[in-house]
Amino acid sequence: MTATPTPAGRVTLVGAGPGDAALLTLRGLRAIKRADVIVADRLGARSVLAQLEAEGVTIASEVIDVGKLPGHHRVPQDAINELLVELAQSGREVVRLKGGDPFVFGRGREEQLFCEAAGVRVEVVPGVTSAISVPAVAGIPLTHRGVAASFSVVSAHDQIEPGGSVSTSGSDHTLVLLMGVSTLAHSAHVLAAGARGSDCPVAIIEDGYGGGERVTVSTLGTIAHLAASRQVRSPAVVVIGEVVRLSPHAALLGPASADAGDAAPRPASPPARRRPRSRLAAALDAGLAVDTGLVRAIDTSIRSSPSPSRKVSLS
Repeated sequence: MTATPTPAGRVTLVGAGPGDAALLTLRGLRAIKRADVIVADRLGARSVLAQLEAEGVTIASEVIDVGKLPGHHRVPQDAINELLVELAQSGREVVRLKGGDPFVFGRGREEQLFCEAAGVRVEVVPGVTSAISVPAVAGIPLTHRGVAASFSVVSAHDQIEPGGSVSTSGSDHTLVLLMGVSTLAHSAHVLAAGARGSDCPVAIIEDGYGGGERVTVSTLGTIAHLAASRQVRSPAVVVIGEVVRLSPHAALLGPASADAGDAAPRPASPPARRRPRSRLAAALDAGLAVDTGLVRAIDTSIRSSPSPSRKVSLS
C-alpha cells in the first residue's frame, strides 16, 4: 500500500505592526485566521493576538512564543529558523508573527532565506513599522516641508560611531533610533558633537500604542540626564531632528535657532533646576550609561554650555 505523502506546508511572515491590532493589515489578519500554528514574537505580536481575541476574533491555531527580552533571547534565532522549517514540512500552515515590519530590523529576510533553502514556500506580508508609526503618536512627522526632506532609521543596539554618516548629518535630516535606550547616553554624546549640535531636539516615545505610552522631549545635550531621571525603558523609539519641534509635546523646547528651517518658533520656558548628580548616577547605573567616563564628559559639557537645560512636556 502506497503511503499518502505529507501535504506541503507554508510559512507566512506577517508584520504585526507596533502593537495595535487596528494597524494589522487585512492580509495579515487573513493569514492569522487560516494558520495552524503561529510562531509569535514578544513585542507587538503577542499584544495584537490578545486584542484580536478580546474583539471576538477566533484564533484556533496553536501559538508558540519565541519572544526575546532585552539581553535575553528565549529562543535563539537558529532555533526559530529550524522550528519554522519543521512545522511547515509537517504540512502545517505556519504564520511567523513579527512586531513592526518583518524586513525592518526584524530578521525576516534571514528566516525567508533559511526556509526557502529547505524547500519551504514563504509569503511575506508587510507590517506598519514602529519607526514611522510610533513618532506619529507624538505628532512627529519624519519629513516636513521646510524642516526635513529625508530620514534614516538606525538600529542603535550597537553604539553609533563618530565620523559616520549618521553622526555627521545635520538636524534637517531626521534620525530614528530603534533599540536605542541602552546606548542613549553614547548616541546623544556622539551626535551632539557632530553637525547637529547639543541644542538639536530629541523625542523618546515609550511603549507607543501601549498602556504605558509616554513621550519625553529634550535636546541632545540634556536627553541622557532627563531619560535617566525619568527611568525611560524599552520598548521606545527615539527621534532626533528639527521635526521634533512640530510635536505638541515640544512646547517647552524654546525657539529654534536661526538656521533651523521654517519650523514655527515656540516661547522659551524658564530654566529648570538640575537634579542632583548623585540621583542621576544612580539612575544611570540602572542601565542607561555605557560608561561612567562618558557620563562625566556629558555632564561637564552641559555645565559649560551658555544655554540652560530645559525641561520637557510629558504625555
